[in-house]
Amino acid sequence: MSAAPLSPDHVGGVVPAPESYAEQFGVPDAGWRKSLHTVVFRSDTPAGLWFDKILIFLIVTSVLVVVIESMETLPAWLHQVLGQAELVFTALFTLEYIARLLCVRRPWRYARSFFGIIDLLSILPTYLAVFFPGLHVLIDVRILRLLRVFRIFKLTAFVTEYQALGGALGASWRKIMVFLSVVLMIVLVMGTLMYVIEGPAHGFTNIPTAIYWAITTMTTVGFGDITPKTDLGRLIASLMMLLGWGTLAVPTGIVTAEMSWQRRIHELPGLQIPCPDCGSRDHSLHAQYCQHCGTLLSAPAKAQGGDNGAP
Repeated sequence: MSAAPLSPDHVGGVVPAPESYAEQFGVPDAGWRKSLHTVVFRSDTPAGLWFDKILIFLIVTSVLVVVIESMETLPAWLHQVLGQAELVFTALFTLEYIARLLCVRRPWRYARSFFGIIDLLSILPTYLAVFFPGLHVLIDVRILRLLRVFRIFKLTAFVTEYQALGGALGASWRKIMVFLSVVLMIVLVMGTLMYVIEGPAHGFTNIPTAIYWAITTMTTVGFGDITPKTDLGRLIASLMMLLGWGTLAVPTGIVTAEMSWQRRIHELPGLQIPCPDCGSRDHSLHAQYCQHCGTLLSAPAKAQGGDNGAP
């Protein structure tokens, strides 16, 4: 049985669809709270759509204000204007956050939701900057609120692809971790070897510095602040540069293969092997044990139910 299509609000599986707000946070029965709820939460209404579009404009503008304000070359009067503009934006976002809490029947549940936490984090830095000035730059977290664009413009296809990529990354994380552990051992051994070969005279003053060089070389970044001078050191560096190509190719191949497999098992559900214990069906055709709980798998569906015509 194919899964029901996901709502654009289910970004990462944490955001409820608009029609589920009644169950998630509670819709007031009548009065000004219900009217306010329609404007603030219901992007499928004309008033709600305009509210969210204006909100996105304010979010982008406020982030640009913070970015421009960080430039030290600006005149003092412009810094003052941008600072006052940021206070206005923070006041507006504070009112919006309060409005969201007022127009739901379970405000504490909304405050603990994904967007509730993001909304709170977008206004806290300005108030905390009164006591800790360095926290002012954290206002840029406000850009995360643009995730609402998935709900506003109904970008279902983009969310579906996002979830497919996230599922492939989650399913292949063990292989990627094994690969990264191998890479870590290589840079540790090569860095130590370069420390012995080149030594402090050529910039490899200690083993951590040599490991830093190995990482930048293997990832083909190569800042050039440390370079080998001996012939043997240059040979090792050349081998690591060539080996660095695989650093990019292997994880890409792992994720691509996993995405291809997941697409295949969704298109050909008859080939899936269900786990008799946990019911998981995302195993390889040749898997003998469940990759989630370790239970011995039964025979493939096509062997149990006969030939279903699938290749």
